[in-house]
Amino acid sequence: MDFPAAQPKPTADGKIIYYPPGVKEITDKITNDEVVKRLKMVVKTFMDMDQDSEDEKQQYLPLALHLASEFFLRNPNKDVRLLVACCLADIFRIYAPEAPYTSHDKLKDIFLFITRQLKGLEDTKSPQFNRYFYLLENLAWVKSYNICFELEDCNEIFIQLFRTLFSVINNSHNQKVQMHMLDLMSSIIMEGDGVTQELLDSILINLIPAHKNLNKQAFDLAKVLLKRTVQTIEPCIANFFNQVLVLGKSSVSDLSEHVFDLIQELFAIDPHLLLSVMPQLEFKLKSNDGEERLAVVRLLAKLFGSKDSDLATQNRPLWQCFLGRFNDIHVPVRLESVKFASHCLMNHPDLAKDLTEYLKVRSHDPEEAIRHDVIVTIITAGKRDLSLVNDQLLGFVRERTLDKRWRVRKEAMMGLAQLYKKYCLHAEAGKDAAEKVSWIKDKLLHIYYQNSIDDKLLVEKIFAQYLVPHNLETEERMKCLYYLYASLDPNAVKALNEMWKCQNMLRSHVRELLDLHKQPTVRELANLSYIYIVFNHVENLPDPGKAQDFVKKFNQVLGDDEKLRSQLELLISPTCSCKQADICVREIARKLANPKQPTNPFLEMVKFLLERIAPVHIDSEAISALVKLRNKSIEGTADDEEEGVSPDTAIRAGLELLKVLSFTHPTSFHSAETYESLLQCLRMEDDKVAEAAIQIFRNTGHKIETDLPQIRSTLIPILHQKAKRGTPHQAKQAVHCIHAIFSNKEVQLAQIFEPLSRSLNADVPEQLITPLVSLGHISMLAPDQFASPMKSVVANFIVKDLLMNDRSTGEKNGKLWSPDEEVSPEVLAKVQAIKLLVRWLLGMKNNQSKSANSTLRLLSAMLVSEGDLTEQKRISKSDMSRLRLAAGSAIMKLAQEPCYHEIITPEQFQLCALVINDECYQVRQIFAQKLHKALVKLLLPLEYMAIFALCAKDPVKERRAHARQCLLKNISIRREYIKQNPMANEKLLSLLPEYVVPYMIHLLAHDPDFTKPQDVDQLRDVKECLWFMLEVLMTKNENNSHAFMKKMAENIKLTRDAQSPDEPKANEKLYTVCDVALCVINSKSALCNADSQKDPVLPTKFFTQPEKDFCNDRNYISEETRVLLLTGKPKPTGVLGTVNKPLSATGRRPYIRTTGSETGSNISVNSELSSSAGNRSREQSSDISETGVSENDENPVRIISVTPAKTEPVKNKEMNSDQAAQGNSTERGKKRTAAASGTENIHQKAEEKNTEETGPSLAAKTRRGRPPKPEPQGTAAKNEETNKPPVRGRKRAAASQENPGGLEAGNAKAPKQQDTAKKPAAAQRQIDLQR
Repeated sequence: MDFPAAQPKPTADGKIIYYPPGVKEITDKITNDEVVKRLKMVVKTFMDMDQDSEDEKQQYLPLALHLASEFFLRNPNKDVRLLVACCLADIFRIYAPEAPYTSHDKLKDIFLFITRQLKGLEDTKSPQFNRYFYLLENLAWVKSYNICFELEDCNEIFIQLFRTLFSVINNSHNQKVQMHMLDLMSSIIMEGDGVTQELLDSILINLIPAHKNLNKQAFDLAKVLLKRTVQTIEPCIANFFNQVLVLGKSSVSDLSEHVFDLIQELFAIDPHLLLSVMPQLEFKLKSNDGEERLAVVRLLAKLFGSKDSDLATQNRPLWQCFLGRFNDIHVPVRLESVKFASHCLMNHPDLAKDLTEYLKVRSHDPEEAIRHDVIVTIITAGKRDLSLVNDQLLGFVRERTLDKRWRVRKEAMMGLAQLYKKYCLHAEAGKDAAEKVSWIKDKLLHIYYQNSIDDKLLVEKIFAQYLVPHNLETEERMKCLYYLYASLDPNAVKALNEMWKCQNMLRSHVRELLDLHKQPTVRELANLSYIYIVFNHVENLPDPGKAQDFVKKFNQVLGDDEKLRSQLELLISPTCSCKQADICVREIARKLANPKQPTNPFLEMVKFLLERIAPVHIDSEAISALVKLRNKSIEGTADDEEEGVSPDTAIRAGLELLKVLSFTHPTSFHSAETYESLLQCLRMEDDKVAEAAIQIFRNTGHKIETDLPQIRSTLIPILHQKAKRGTPHQAKQAVHCIHAIFSNKEVQLAQIFEPLSRSLNADVPEQLITPLVSLGHISMLAPDQFASPMKSVVANFIVKDLLMNDRSTGEKNGKLWSPDEEVSPEVLAKVQAIKLLVRWLLGMKNNQSKSANSTLRLLSAMLVSEGDLTEQKRISKSDMSRLRLAAGSAIMKLAQEPCYHEIITPEQFQLCALVINDECYQVRQIFAQKLHKALVKLLLPLEYMAIFALCAKDPVKERRAHARQCLLKNISIRREYIKQNPMANEKLLSLLPEYVVPYMIHLLAHDPDFTKPQDVDQLRDVKECLWFMLEVLMTKNENNSHAFMKKMAENIKLTRDAQSPDEPKANEKLYTVCDVALCVINSKSALCNADSQKDPVLPTKFFTQPEKDFCNDRNYISEETRVLLLTGKPKPTGVLGTVNKPLSATGRRPYIRTTGSETGSNISVNSELSSSAGNRSREQSSDISETGVSENDENPVRIISVTPAKTEPVKNKEMNSDQAAQGNSTERGKKRTAAASGTENIHQKAEEKNTEETGPSLAAKTRRGRPPKPEPQGTAAKNEETNKPPVRGRKRAAASQENPGGLEAGNAKAPKQQDTAKKPAAAQRQIDLQR
């Protein structure tokens, strides 16, 4: 282009400077404004020039050099500096690629000057911004800074440039500004020889969170710059991290302390930036410094857990190394690993499989916080999407609901409740998801069985807020409850019923407290009723220590505030509706709230109480809605199938639900509509439904007679019909219903009693069961009216005609137990006859006619005869088991009535106790349950708790464990009762658990298995039974109880056995058991030697009064025996190996620890079994135990070949020679000879058949509850002849004499067995594997 002639101006050194036309000389002599004016024209000139204008380039070279003088570079005027910078940028453009400035120092000064001017980019609103933008654009376009690569200290320039650009960038800049900055910086990075650490720091510092938050645009600029230059800058980044992470040179950079933050940001920008860094992190994960490992784990948790990260799949070694930190020794590291799992599950479901095993281990971590966070992790992911958590992960949460720490249990329970509400109630993810978590409702309700009051309160809260939300509308709420109840498992149903029962009981306690306020002595804290109520409240609230003070304070507030009392009375009123309850709770909480006290523990405790007693679910409207739902199920118009419940299940469960609620909310049922629906149920064919309906009438119908005569007139004939021809359960409920709700009950019951009593016919046992049930309950409910007429029925029909006759022959299948539907009608009738006797006596509550004595003798005879009272051998073994159970349970039931307990003799008590060692598993199980149920309600005398000591002999581990739990529960309840009831101190003899010791000692002294006081094995059995009870009693040394028990045992040695005071052997056995007890107590407790403050009182029924001059300081067990008992030296295994094997299948015959030196056992050729047979039997027994076979159902029989050649060595080894065995006839080995009670479950006929076909059978006979002990065959005949009449547990001698035929039959068979046993030929024998 053409330029006007320039105006030459000489410089001080003589060089001529050509200025553009119209531009005068620019010197320091002129003003700044003039300088600016002239520079603008110079800028315009250079701006218009291009690189091809060689003449102009040569002409203006001096001017270009002049503009780089100190005058311009250090000019204080920023406009001057800006214009000069623009000129210099154009000069670099025009003279490119060679700069007109040859001095490196000058170039450095120029670029530093230009860099400083770029700070003007910060203010986009400045009038000069366009010139600053031009400067930036020019520099970026020409890549002028690349000239600096030739300078030795170019790094200083670049660092200054980068820092300037990152500092000026802001959100007011447009995209062009950012792009020019990126072009400028990326060219320096990509075209240079490398990036120094300082320059790298100038970029990375913008990624640090603190800087990132201050200038988001600088972060974005650095982010894009790193992405653009990733290939070039990655080695520099790798070197930096290598220096810091591996070599530990933190001084290489000021950013060393931020390496993990930088790695996170760099990974988010581009994982390729860290290709060489990740292996270094694996090295750091294995550092010895826990804090360092923690920092790396936190970093990697973010890298692996970020949503778009594929690091786990791309770098498997690092992922596996990271997973290893779940098991780190450092608690914070494990905690951080668990926290990471939640994000990982949500963002990377494909990694759930890898995490599951590690979370499983951490769910059992010893640290509470880690177990807690495992739950939070799983629940958080589950709430996001249920598909993110597998069944195994949910199982971990399920396990933690039983954690030892309350915080963990609470988190697990609440988490599961939230999942249930979201996916089951609201069905947010469909039926599959609802099915996946359907188990939650059962599991949460099962927790109500836990002892902790905190658990119970939380279950109640969960039920009210998550399982059946109380804020739903009535119809929706009841629909939710209806189908919930129908889908619960039996244990969950029991828990829910118990929950309502507890809440109802607490309401009654509050009612008692309000009633006390109506009495003048309410403020007297010594008032026993008040103290009792306080304790009842305290045990229903969390933190009993503080709860007692809160209850007292609440009681004081109630006394001072009448309005509060009226609100509380309305809340617990039977007619309170759910809406009223909600209002009352809010009103009471408002009254007790203190605005000045944000956290009010007293108010929180009161809220706990109110939440438990408020009827937020059930009222009259709710019951009506439930009835309508059930009616729809009957009509087939309900949504039963959609809710996953069959119509039959819904109908039955709905009525069961109504039955339970009829106990807790009886007033809510009182409506004609409800009762009409229940009448409809009575007409249904389903027996269970009709039974439940009758029970509801019984519980709620107190006003039917006066308020609803139409219902009454319809109900009476139905109840009569059910009492006469319904099922036994229906008959019972019908009789009770008539007695409960009708005023003319005597007339109604007479109309049932008379025809039933006249029509009894033992020849048709099928039609006897219901009449017997009705008659029994009528005589119990109205003894004054029916006791006398019942006596003739009992004497003439029940005893003589029914119990003393066997009209049918039982099925000889060898089973010890049969299902209810397989039991013969005659035996069912006999069982009901026994129950009738008990109910009749319980109704009379007196023994004036001596009927109770006769009944007890009858029941004892039934136990002695093993259930076969007639001894005609026509009854099957399973039926005998039923009758033994009925007899034992009957004695136990009579013992609950004080007037009958007094006349039960020690022998009868011992017979009853031995039922818990019955050979039939189901008999033992059911009897133990009945015993526990009566004891836990404090209905049975304390002596019956001693029966549990015999459970130590039970071969089934589960039965022993159950018995121990029963003991724990009973002892706990008795101790709590004594604490809470001040009057209980007057009855310590019958309440204090430690007083069970004398009863236990007496019972064990009369154990038929204890025949030889000096036999070590028998003493070991006694010791096991004693310790079974003492272990529980000695858990705590409350009130010096150890010394008290020792004192009791010592005192017993100063008395005699009241059962047989003049019999030396009986007293010796008693004193021996005392010595074993003292030995156990002394060995287990160092505190027992303290002085007992209390003087024990021994029961006179079992022990005589101490004689004045009687001193018994003899040791009845030797020192050697003491050592053997305490060291637990194993005894030799008996020949019958199967009986020494702990069994888990039902119905195993209890084993006896025995040695061959004892011949006081039943005659049996089993002693001839070889060791190989014994070993094989043990193996088979073990197999059966593992597979859960029930011998009572299938009676497996194995055929085992045994050769006589092996018989003799085994006999010598196990029996300690024939000589030691002979002549030791004992009580335990005696049996009746008339009745065929074999050692196995195979019937006598089968035995005879097997004798003929395969050789001698196992025809040994035993008493109830004890298996046979092995005995040498050489002593069989002698023992057969010398057996004495048994004391108990087997048929009496008199019975044998009355039946000589039976005796002959029994004696005739023994020689045959012995002869056969002596034959040298090999024989096959049937081994009963059910022992």
